[in-house]
This record gives sequence, structure tokens and C-alpha cells, in this order.
Amino acid sequence: MGSYFRIIPSLDRLRTFGLRTLRLRTFGLPTLRLRTSGFRTLRLRIFGLWTLRLRTSGFRILRLGTLRLWTLRLRTVSDLATFHFLSLPLIHPSLTSLFFQIIPSQMTQIKVDALITKQFLAADLSEIRAMQEESKKHAPRTEIVWRNVFLFIALHIGALIGLYQLVFQAKWATLAWVFLLHTLGSMGVTGGAHRLWAHRSYKARFPMRVFLMLINSIAFQNDIIEWARDHRCHHKWTDTDADPHSTNRGMFFAHMGWLLVKKHEQLKVQGAKLDLSDLYADPVLMFQRKNYLPLVGIFCFALPTFIPVAFWGESAFISFYTAALFRYCFTLHATWCINSVSHWIGWQPYDHQASSVDNLWTSVAAVGEGGHNYHHTFPQDYRTSEHAGFLNWTRVLIDTGAALGLVYDRKTTAEEVIQRQCKNYGCEAERVKMLQKLG
Repeated sequence: MGSYFRIIPSLDRLRTFGLRTLRLRTFGLPTLRLRTSGFRTLRLRIFGLWTLRLRTSGFRILRLGTLRLWTLRLRTVSDLATFHFLSLPLIHPSLTSLFFQIIPSQMTQIKVDALITKQFLAADLSEIRAMQEESKKHAPRTEIVWRNVFLFIALHIGALIGLYQLVFQAKWATLAWVFLLHTLGSMGVTGGAHRLWAHRSYKARFPMRVFLMLINSIAFQNDIIEWARDHRCHHKWTDTDADPHSTNRGMFFAHMGWLLVKKHEQLKVQGAKLDLSDLYADPVLMFQRKNYLPLVGIFCFALPTFIPVAFWGESAFISFYTAALFRYCFTLHATWCINSVSHWIGWQPYDHQASSVDNLWTSVAAVGEGGHNYHHTFPQDYRTSEHAGFLNWTRVLIDTGAALGLVYDRKTTAEEVIQRQCKNYGCEAERVKMLQKLG
């Protein structure tokens, strides 16, 4: 059975009583086919390029209309779910298809009602205890990677020169440019490598993933696959020899020393056990991995240097040392402070047994990552803390992406779970005091 309709610039309402196939042809453009099966499954195929499946409960009404744009709206009888699909004005199919990819199938937040135990989210306490006992018997042998030592020395010398120029010689526009680059690069780490890919705390559509991958390249902190693998090890085996930046080996080691020595053998063994198939299955991450050095060369060094010279007449020398070297070094230390300072000084309202702490200053420097005691307790929560606004710019970015239809399925922890955790393992009074102090 089939019926054919031609869309005109008005609102038509179609009720699908038993129709099996509905074909819509729009002004001679390729056919858009909607196929239903017992009102349970709707399959939407757009120009043969992209397929979307939606499952509804009690599908009844299909509305089609156009006011320069045309809208397809699917509404369930219980009105629990409404899906909107907007196309561009009826123009080239490839543009319309691209636009369809960034419109959400669901604008959701997922409440997590219990602590998650997936391997890359939850610490394995029994393994951690065994590893810690083993490490007491055999102190880790430190093999210095001298190449990294000399590179970091050179970077810090360049950063000090850049800091002097930024304070005494650079233009105000260059100062603003440095701040913008630091913010974007940090968000590429925190919102991309960390919250999206390492923890899967939300989902992002293709354009958002590309954006996060590109701004992550500004930060130059290893490709996202390697970064996420190390971070999953950090959460699963915190403060053991399988933790890349274990605080048990000292604060300097946790801060940056771990990048100056060879990886512990235990880290290699345990890290090989992690399932990274989700990372290797993402074409965006594979593209970055295959083209990492050119991407870093462009986004971390070339563009940051070129733009001040081209747009507001900054000297190339000052631009390179401020917007490239100083900014890069500052972003590194902001990220490293999460591994060191946020396991050292701060509040522990959620779990007194963990080494992680909530710290105001690391929240500011690392655009929202300072709620580390919260994050280690509820690693599945996309917010990583209960802070908002200027204390959590990464959360603002993710929420903005959700408002634009680029982000969905943001996981949050239920309030009752947080309160129960504070009561049993933390301190609710300390939590309330912290939230009041931070506004």
C-alpha cells in the first residue's frame, strides 16, 4: 500500500490509520520515505545518505508544514516525547542532509540513581589495595627520559620570555587572544578528551565532536585516544603504580614528573586490559591520531602566532612567545594542577577516603575541573562538580551544545544519591558550607 503527497507551503495534518508506506516528494527533490510498521518503528531515510530510526509508543500524528522552513513533528499520544526535524529552505540536498545531522533526536539529561561500576569509570578497590601493598615491597625504578627533560626546560624558558612580553610589551588584543586560546584549548581537554571520550558522560553529534577535536589540538597534550586511556587508568587504579600520575610518588611526579620518566611496567600491563574499542571506533579520533603532528603544528603554534600578526599588527616574535609558548605552558600547568593540587589541598565533602579534593583555584584555572572529590565519587556526571558559571565553563560549553542540538544524553547524579554518599562517606555540612561559600 502507498500514498503520495506533495508538500506545499502550508500546514497539512496526516493521520496514518493503517498506512504502511508514506512517500513525500518535495518540489522535485529526491524522495523522502517514511515507513511505519504497526506504528512502532519509524524509519527516516534522507536522500539515501543518512538513516535515522525512531521508536515511538502509540505513534499517532504526523505533521508537515512549511514557512520557508519545513518541519516534521512526531508526537506520542502520551506527549512524553516530541521530536523536531528542521531542514534548511528547500535547497541543495547535501546541505539539507548535513543540517539534519546536527538536530537532536532527543534533548535529554539522564539521572544516575546509583554509583556506576563500568571499568573506566569506577575504581577497582580490591586491585588498588593489592597493588599498593605490592608497591611497598618494590619501590618503582625511575628511568628518566632526557629528551623530555630538555624539551620541557626549553619550553619553560620560552614561556618565561613570553610572560615578560605579555606583561610589558604585548598589545591588549594579544592578551585577550592568549586568554581565549587557553580557554578553548582547556575546553578541548576537559569537555572533549575528559568528559566526552574518557568518561562518556554525554553524547555529541559529529560537528560537535569535530569542534572538540580541533580545540583539543590547541592544547597539545597527546592525542585524545592516548589521553583518555591514561585517564581511565587513573580512575580505575588511582594512586597505584598503574596510575600514570600517582600521588604516592610525590606531588612533583603527579604534577609533571610522570612525563619525564618511562611508564611503570604495571601501567603498561594494566592499561592493556582496558577496552578502548569505543575510542578506536570514532572516525574523528582516528583522524586526529593519524594527523596529530600537522594538527598541533597548525592549531597550537602556527595559527596562534599568525593571527595577532595579521589582524592587529603584533610582532611575530612577541606573538610566538606569548600566544604559542607561554599560553601552551600555562595550559599544561593548569591541567597538571588537577593531578597534583586537586589531590592535595581542598575540601572532601563527598568521600573522605579518596585522595581527591575540591579546589576553587583549579576550577578557575582548568575551566571547571577543580571539583575533583566530586568527580572521583561520581565520574559518570558530565558536570564533574556541583559548580556552575565561571567555576565550570566546560559545563557551560556542553549545555550550550545541548541547546543547539549538538549534545544529548548528559548524565547527572540524582540529588538523593549525592546526599546519601555525603552522609555515609563524606560530610553534608562541609558540602553545604562549600556551596554557600562559592555561591
